Amino acid sequence: MPASTLRPLAAAAVALTVCLAGSSAAAAAPRPHPAAPAACALPGRTGWTDEGHDTDRRQFQPSTGTHRDLTLFVDFPDAPETGSTAPYTDHLAPAADWMRTASYGRSRLALTPLRRWIRMPAASTSYDFARGISFEAHEKYVRDAVTAADPYADFSRYDMVYIVPTKAATAVPFSPTYLYDPATKGVTADGTRVKWAVTFGQDMWRWGPKVADHETAHTFGLPDLYSFSGDTHQYVGGWDVMGNIAGAAPQYLGWHAWKLGWIRDEQIACLAAPGQRTVRLTPVERPGGTKIAVLRTGATTAYVAESRRAEGNDAAACSTGVLVYKVDSAAATGEGPIRIAPTHPTTVPTGCTALDLAARTAGQSFTDPDTGARIDVLAGGPAGDTVRITSR
Repeated sequence: MPASTLRPLAAAAVALTVCLAGSSAAAAAPRPHPAAPAACALPGRTGWTDEGHDTDRRQFQPSTGTHRDLTLFVDFPDAPETGSTAPYTDHLAPAADWMRTASYGRSRLALTPLRRWIRMPAASTSYDFARGISFEAHEKYVRDAVTAADPYADFSRYDMVYIVPTKAATAVPFSPTYLYDPATKGVTADGTRVKWAVTFGQDMWRWGPKVADHETAHTFGLPDLYSFSGDTHQYVGGWDVMGNIAGAAPQYLGWHAWKLGWIRDEQIACLAAPGQRTVRLTPVERPGGTKIAVLRTGATTAYVAESRRAEGNDAAACSTGVLVYKVDSAAATGEGPIRIAPTHPTTVPTGCTALDLAARTAGQSFTDPDTGARIDVLAGGPAGDTVRITSR
């Protein structure tokens, strides 16, 4: 879901300096020396959540380490709650294990529930929750919850807040993320600025606990991969929880793992100039090994190849092999900043989509007709896949 980034910072992201060498005269480019991974990192161009590596760490919280989260449970004068908070706590608790697995143990959610209902000062219908909720309306909701809970909690002990409404509050239907604006007074409690919050809605019961992993990743700087218009899942199908939360293969893409610091530069194979590289890839569902092969194609674009297997967070994956996708760090959240290269299957099993079957196997290839960028899958097996990436 979009963060209530509905009023993004105007400052442009600082661009990485990358020198792209090229030769249009050579019919067959020589094999280059391996490029440093930084040559394949892309600069953000939207000033908000995007696929750039220059994430503004004043605006977004660190994506590694332990994230101390206080979970508040709120009800309303028009939607009171008399039951226990335990079912709500239990519903979201698996999000912590899922995040730890997805990040190879480098990002941990420490969820501390305030085990009581906090009465909000206004009716649930007064907060104007709808798609496109304004930043101001969303911040008021966060402020009201924090103020009401302040007598019962020390907010200085936490990095972020989850706000969970009673099931009776049907006027709070969806789960946007709150990201503070450093230029305003914002929300404070116990001498601490509340910078990041997820305000859950009734869709948490449909999406399950991974909605917390999706929304929390917005506070790290990740954009939405689903489409804000047209076919909702036209860009990535069920790959990556930032797209379809309930998708068959929700493990974060290798590009995201690199952007978030969950994999190291030495786990990246980069081709930023004309030539070829052959790369052995270890599945992104496992720690260790080379995770992604990146073929730089422009100032803000690249193609990525990664190995996927039906295990771990992707146990229900519809296809396995090499996933190929285009990254555009100038594309805004919800407008296809990542797009999976399809394979156009003739049949699609029940429970899958055509894009869910996009993983390529040995003998298959992808070529971008515009740039000539090519990715060939040379081999695959239990340990991963071998690809050859070619830049013209």
